[in-house]
Amino acid sequence: MLSAVVAGVMALSSIVSPQSWNTPPPPDKIVIDVVNANGTGCPPGTSAVAVSQDNTAFTVTYSVFTALVGVGEGQMDPRKNCQVGLRVHVPQGFTYGIASADYRGFAHLEKGATGLERANYYFQGNSPTAFMQHPLTGPLDNDWQFTDSTEVGAIVFKPCGEERNLNINAELRAAAGTSDPKKTTSYVTMDSTDGSITTTYHFGWKTCP
Repeated sequence: MLSAVVAGVMALSSIVSPQSWNTPPPPDKIVIDVVNANGTGCPPGTSAVAVSQDNTAFTVTYSVFTALVGVGEGQMDPRKNCQVGLRVHVPQGFTYGIASADYRGFAHLEKGATGLERANYYFQGNSPTAFMQHPLTGPLDNDWQFTDSTEVGAIVFKPCGEERNLNINAELRAAAGTSDPKKTTSYVTMDSTDGSITTTYHFGWKTCP
């Protein structure tokens, strides 16, 4: 299973009634099923999902999502990826889109080494959105956090009345650059992805016709 959300903006066209942008979240609890989790960054049993009590966000957490280069490096270590397919069950009469997402983790990069975090999101049946990516540069030995967000008019909602998976693709990379991979180790790890289904004043739930 997976723990809470992903960020960014995603989605797919849908027919939604032109209600207020600030429609309150539905009062009933949202249920999220993890349909699949595949990739070198999320082997079975290493990721989890959880929904906030106020129905405004969900989080996906990872326990072994780490890209590594240098001493101790394996063949697949410099690039790690994870694709998670979620089935978000919302109360009848509502639909949702993703407004923003926060990604958090830790990086240890030797001088000259580099790292990269990137992700995209889309509803099943739609073309993937462009990757939003964030570079990291050594020397670095600290936590990192990036936020991907979408302009209000660009937020796309899941089609009303249709069950479609929300697919989240995340990727981490580590590169030695000018550092010495025979003597040093650099890595980038992701702890969690927190995605907002509603923002404070721009985006809210939509009611369906």
